[in-house]
Amino acid sequence: MQPLHLEPEEFAKYPPEARMLIVAHLEAIRQLPVSFVPNLLREAIDYDFKFPAERSAIEKELTVISSLTAAELEDWFRGFAQITLSPALERFDWVNQPARFAEQESAYLWTTHQQDAFRDAATAYGARLLAALPPSEPPVRRLGIAIIGQGVAAYDAPLFRDIRAQGTYFGKLVPENGLQLLLAAVGSRAKAHPVPYGHWYVDGGDAAEHGPLITCVSYKALDGARAALLKNMQAEIRRPGMGPEELRTHLAELMPSDLGMEKAGDPVLDRFQVKLLTEGSGTQIFSTTFAQWTAREALRRAQPLTLLVRFAPRQRQRPMSELLSNSNPTPELDFTGSLIDADMGAFYHWINQQRLPGASQSVFLAWFEGHQQAVVVSPSLPRGVESMSAIDLGKLLDLALS
Repeated sequence: MQPLHLEPEEFAKYPPEARMLIVAHLEAIRQLPVSFVPNLLREAIDYDFKFPAERSAIEKELTVISSLTAAELEDWFRGFAQITLSPALERFDWVNQPARFAEQESAYLWTTHQQDAFRDAATAYGARLLAALPPSEPPVRRLGIAIIGQGVAAYDAPLFRDIRAQGTYFGKLVPENGLQLLLAAVGSRAKAHPVPYGHWYVDGGDAAEHGPLITCVSYKALDGARAALLKNMQAEIRRPGMGPEELRTHLAELMPSDLGMEKAGDPVLDRFQVKLLTEGSGTQIFSTTFAQWTAREALRRAQPLTLLVRFAPRQRQRPMSELLSNSNPTPELDFTGSLIDADMGAFYHWINQQRLPGASQSVFLAWFEGHQQAVVVSPSLPRGVESMSAIDLGKLLDLALS
């Protein structure tokens, strides 16, 4: 099918809000190349289960496309129009299976040496869209917090080496009640700026008590879903003809109900958590990887105003077959290795936060849990210096956000 022949009835299987959105912009979509439209629909089909920031981005993109004149549409999408597809791809049900189409299209573009042309077209389109929709500044300074080293009694090697040059290192921090002070600060921000999915607490272990306005994702709370996923993966791997690509496609189609997640939960957050486990590499078996990947995806998709990530000890490395089988209910923990993982995870957290609007005014704090070491990046504090002042975490945040 060509986009020109699309009718509203083609989208009958879409979730209700996604269907309404697409139909409202159907006239413009009909004028787009078939090499482009399924990639647009891949995002739009999940509109009902996306975060507000993602929904807004899709709405704005479709509004921009619908506002273009015929000449502008031809100019914007000329690169995509020059991509040729096989008859099999054009006959594919890309309306109802846009993600599968995108996978097959990518493979076909590689085999026909059109991948560079498609990438150039996508890059040019992205630049034009960004120019038409410049990002808006957040209503308050963005705040990121990374807590590392849970359970580590002592560690002599330097921490936060990759980020110290960006901010102020504190070597005599008062650590008492540190976690409670930081969670209280997150809760206060959530009350002052009650944005849906705007304030997050991610825990690589069992989440501590936190305010009701905070979106919380924890490794421990997903124990049942992780076990169900590993069992599902084992069963699929044993099937004849099941290879890495087929397994990836299978995992991408799993729903919360497939992993035994509560039907009465938050459908948006449940879908997000399933994606964490099915798309992340190692999120099913390593808590540090889970925390790092969750932080990355939360920042990329939800663009929260506040994100606190607390890393917890992960299990010690074992043969992958043992890890995937989930055969050891009480695995040995690697505290020092987890601290090293989390130290790098904190650095990635800061990098990903810097990619969001308002980066120049954002604040980031990383703390060695239970200890006196922390580093803070803030416009209010000097860069590349050390402070030996005695200050607790609550007052330190106030200073950084002032």
